[in-house]
Amino acid sequence: MSVEILQKVNLFSQLDCECLGKLANKMTMRSYPKNAVLISEGDESDSLYIIISGKVKAFLRDENGKEVILNFHSAGEYFGELSLLDGEARSASVMTMDAVKLAIIAKPDFDNLLDENPKLAQGLIRHLSLRLRALTENVRSLALMDVYGRVAKTLLELAEPEGEDKMVIRQKLTQQDIANMVGAS
Repeated sequence: MSVEILQKVNLFSQLDCECLGKLANKMTMRSYPKNAVLISEGDESDSLYIIISGKVKAFLRDENGKEVILNFHSAGEYFGELSLLDGEARSASVMTMDAVKLAIIAKPDFDNLLDENPKLAQGLIRHLSLRLRALTENVRSLALMDVYGRVAKTLLELAEPEGEDKMVIRQKLTQQDIANMVGAS
């Protein structure tokens, strides 16, 4: 694991090279194929996962197999922070969307890093706040918009500008993926 890779992770961007070097030495690297379940809802775990390459989805599934996609994460992002912070079981499942390379840091090492770097804790709080706001907006959409409105809103959120007058959705989504994102069938 290199310091250059960690500098690209928003959570660690404010840390100095010496601190990032120590962190890099404590991380374990793992690779997973497409469609591998990395975390299952309810699992006990004590690690933070940083995506080096590839994409994952965080989702919930009921006993009948119905799925709702909470989020997609790609290179430079992380997941697993909730269980790392509160010690509770995993609140969602995470599956690879394509081949993924991850850096994994154990709770004791992450706790030491937080103790030594208050700016890291502040950054984590900011990021958790952004995720909470996004989830609040999702609840608003589910409760107050019809399916067509939720689909349109989701497609607009996924779209990225390309050129002056064009929006493009780069990730390949099936109709079922979109339905799982908006709480529809």
